[in-house]
Amino acid sequence: MSSSPATLSVTLRVWRQPGANQPGRFADYPAKDLNPNMSFLEMLDVVNDELTAKGEEPIAFAHDCREGICGTCSLMIDGKPHGPHRGVATCQTYLRSFKDGDVIVVEPFRARAFPVVKDLVTDRSAFDDIQQAGGFITVRTGSAPEANNLPVPKEDSDLAMDAAACIGCGACVAACKNASAMLFVAAKVSHLGLLPQGQAERARRVLAMVQTMDEAGFGGCTNQYECGAACPKLISVDFIARLNRDYRRASFRAAFKPQALETAGSG
Repeated sequence: MSSSPATLSVTLRVWRQPGANQPGRFADYPAKDLNPNMSFLEMLDVVNDELTAKGEEPIAFAHDCREGICGTCSLMIDGKPHGPHRGVATCQTYLRSFKDGDVIVVEPFRARAFPVVKDLVTDRSAFDDIQQAGGFITVRTGSAPEANNLPVPKEDSDLAMDAAACIGCGACVAACKNASAMLFVAAKVSHLGLLPQGQAERARRVLAMVQTMDEAGFGGCTNQYECGAACPKLISVDFIARLNRDYRRASFRAAFKPQALETAGSG
């Protein structure tokens, strides 16, 4: 039985782009004698240290928690959002996933709504705009209520937690041939729409978030399901069907009973 190599050497083919309105290109960087248990971001740190020591411009990439929670580290690795494995973010991808001598292509997420800022960093503030459009409740929540005061069916609470697992990384957009944000919006709409506290704004929420998504320049959904396969939290595409139902219901109310949007959710 063969054991893993003590060290690993790869070549990084990285997208370099000095600024948002400047042309970009791929550049190759050797990364030698690496620990296979090193994370992908740790490897980028090592490469950047070497570039800095040589007086060259380090590779710009975004990161924060490095624990698969924040979604900041989003990279396209060998054509796949976050890399070769399912259910993990870029920061949870390790060099043992690659072979000695591999050429690894690293790009930013490609979408009109995610413009490149520099190198591998993209502006994903369009997601913030979508959340601000409807990802809130107006009811005063106060301190933590007694658990049995507001009974929620277990099926609904489980689904709401599944939707709330979305970290807003944008892998769904990067994987979709249309750069659609439907899985992200569906998760955000469903998270609050499944709970009693979210009912007051349910109809207005879905209309506002979908409108903001369209205005941001995301593409339409054609149900190819790449989004669910690329999602590091494995958010189910079933939430898109739930979003579509809520949207149709809310659109009907807006057309025929506009006053209902001011007083109730979509039922």
